[in-house]
Order: sequence, then C-alpha cells, then structure tokens
Amino acid sequence: MSNNTFNLAFDKHVPKINLPVSEQRKRWFKEFMKPFIISVLLYSFMYFVRDDFKAAQPLLKSQLHMTTTDLGLIGTGFSLAYGIGKIVVGYFVTDKDNKKAASIMLMGASLIVACFGFLLTFNNMPIGWLLAFWAVNGLFQCGAGPCCSGVIMNWTTKKNYGRYYGIWSASHNIGGGLAGMFSLWCANTFFHGKVAGMFIAPAIVAFIVGIICFTVGKNRPEDLGWESAETIFGEPAKEEDVSSEGESTWTIFCKYLLKNPLVWLLCFSDVFAYIMRTGVDNWSSLRLTEQLGFSTEVGAQAIFYFGLGSMIGCITWGAVSDALKGRPALVSLICLAAVNIPMVFYQKGTTPTAVLIAIFFVGLFAFGPQVLIGISLLNQVPKKASALAGGLLGAFAYLLGDSTAKALLAKIADSSAKGINLFGHVLHGWGDTFTVIYVAIACAFVIQLIVAIAEERKIRARKSEVAAQ
Repeated sequence: MSNNTFNLAFDKHVPKINLPVSEQRKRWFKEFMKPFIISVLLYSFMYFVRDDFKAAQPLLKSQLHMTTTDLGLIGTGFSLAYGIGKIVVGYFVTDKDNKKAASIMLMGASLIVACFGFLLTFNNMPIGWLLAFWAVNGLFQCGAGPCCSGVIMNWTTKKNYGRYYGIWSASHNIGGGLAGMFSLWCANTFFHGKVAGMFIAPAIVAFIVGIICFTVGKNRPEDLGWESAETIFGEPAKEEDVSSEGESTWTIFCKYLLKNPLVWLLCFSDVFAYIMRTGVDNWSSLRLTEQLGFSTEVGAQAIFYFGLGSMIGCITWGAVSDALKGRPALVSLICLAAVNIPMVFYQKGTTPTAVLIAIFFVGLFAFGPQVLIGISLLNQVPKKASALAGGLLGAFAYLLGDSTAKALLAKIADSSAKGINLFGHVLHGWGDTFTVIYVAIACAFVIQLIVAIAEERKIRARKSEVAAQ
C-alpha cells in the first residue's frame, strides 16, 4: 500500500511526475475507468442495502407481523435522516477524497444493515430500535451520490462530464433493479426463507465491495502526480477551482452556495422536477389499477417501463449536453417542454399499450432535468465542493419535492379522502394530480429558462476572455 492509502484529504500534495501531458492524455481513459467503474459499483451497491427494505416488506408483515404503519415509520425515519444528512454529511466530506469517503459510507451502511438484519432474528424487537438503525443507514447513504458524482467531475472537463455523469446516474436503476431479486434469493438460499437474510447477505456483499472500492482507483488525476483534467485536455482551468484555492469549507459554502442565486434557483427547480418524476413513478401503478381498471400485472409493468425510459434518459441527455458544448440547462428546457406530450397521452390513454408507451417516454424526458440540474449545479462550484453542492440539492429534492409528491398527491388522489383545499379550491381526484404535475413542469421550465440564459452568458464571456488572451 502507498503512503496515501489512508489519506482522506482532497489535496494529497502528490509530487508531479515527469510524464508529458500528451502521454497523460493517452493514459487518461485507462486510469479514469478505474474510479468511474468504482463510482458505478459504489452507487449500485448502496441500493443493495437500501431497496432490500422495499422488497422485504411483504415478509416483514407475514413473518414478523409488522403493520403497514410500522413499515411507514421506518421508511420515514430513513427519508428524514437522508434528506437532512445531505447537507450535514456533504459539509463534512467537503475537501475530502470523494472516492474514499463514498467507500467508507458504503461500508458503514453495510454494517448498519447487517445489524438491522440481526435485530430481526429476535422476537418482539421494539420498532424504535429498527427505526433508529434504518435512520442511521440513511445518514450513511445520503452522501454517496454527491461523492460519486464528484469523482467523475474531478477526472473530466466541462466538455465530457455530461456523458459520464449520465451513465453513472443510471447505476441506481441497476442497483435498485437487482436489490430485490438478490436479497430474496439470498434469504431463500442461505437463511431458509427468513426475512433477516434479505438484509444480512446483501450487507456482507456490499461491505466487501466497499473495501475494494476504497483501494482501487484515484480520486483525481493529481493523485497520480498528473496535471488536472483541464490541463490534460488543454482547456482553461475552472474559474471556481482557481478562486477557491486555500479557502476553508465554510468560506466555500457561503461564497459558492449560500450567496449564489443560481444555486438556489437550481435547488427549487429540482424540487419541481422531483414532483413531476415522483408524481408519475410513485403513483402510476396505483392509478392504472384503481382509475383505469387495468390488471395488477399492467400496474407492475408501468414501473418497469418508467424505469427503462429513465435509464435511457440518464445516459442520453448528459451526452446531448456535451454535444451542445456544456449547456445542461438548455437541454433541460427541451426535456421539460417535450415531457408534456407523453404526459397528455398518459393522462388520456385508455388502453394498456398506449399508457405504457406514454409512461416510457415520460420517464425518458423526466430524467433529463434530474440529471442536467445536477450538472448545472456542479458547474457553479469548485470540484472539492461537489459533495456539499450535491447534498444541498438532494436535501431540497427529498425534503420538499419527493415528500410533496408522495404526501400531497396521495391526499389529492385518494378517493376516500376529502382532497386538499388550496385558496378556496378543492383539489381532489386523479385529474387534479395531473394539474399539480403540469404546474410543477411549468415552474421548473421558467426557472431553467433563467438558468439557461445565465449559463449562455457565462459561456460567451469565457470565450471572449480566451479569445482576448
């Protein structure tokens, strides 16, 4: 092991090696693929020790006699810790090695989930203990995504960041898609079908992956003794990276986040984007069976088609942003305008085929803003503040957007409830849930338009500076 193996500092002050920039450029892809694949693995396996809870819910009820309310309390504990922890954990990992920090988080989450599984082997375990452990899991989980995206930003430039960020964004589809099947197979194979196995076995595998991820790959080219990614590719250094040199975490937080109006616009834009995404993703299965009278199988297929569309969208829109020379807000505007078309077909469709095709395209376009807003935000901050910026964005998304789409739309759509009285107008029924979603799309569009104009001005100003040199 090298002397820097357990060094968690962002800047390890590795001496520059005598390797020409042209040779660094040739070797870049090979060296970058190590931390890139590690980032995909890290985030995928985070979902192994996260979505196993969703898959285990039927067995938790049948084997341990938990109620739906119990499960809801545990899930709420995770969401609150996850949302609040986004900012807190993001602050503490700023100026730290993103890859190693994410690896430690995966190992920590794995240990907590393994303990959660062991608790399930005891009879009459108080729900408070389970709630506490699952909330701590949320704290370990919350910073992994921003750290992984930070690793990719460290290795790339504005011209090629989008495509790799988009591919990485699809890793949660991979991990989430495999988590349920893998955890159930482990329980049936090694634990005689006991629900505890759905937590213990995936946690062991995820912990091993965390150890591997900690040791393989570098957080940034400089950790190899190379130049920065911008120097390697002959691009001007990021303005924020230069101006933040030597500044403290608190100064960076205030200067580049709290006092930056574009950051706040992007955070609120992400709230509306989450309402749009979750409003379809979380409720499509129920709507298809309850309002349209389709079979349970069609309802389940809706989740699959939305996930498929979202995965393709993650990969596609980041690459399109690169093709347009780093204009994520512009591409986000296109997606927000286009998503209305399949949304209308989803709302008005009367056959399973028409509705499922519409849901696929809703997923395709809805995940454009999800990916691109993150890219826009990271363009506003120094690379070493990537986790902090992603944490702030995630806190807004989960505490306001995701929760609103679940709690608010649930009250509106619930036929047995009275709906919600808003300024003297009662919102009730599936028709009004679509109204809320369309309003969210419109709000996100207006905000992204402002951001797109600001991005364009910044790009043109930078071009003028380079031309004048």
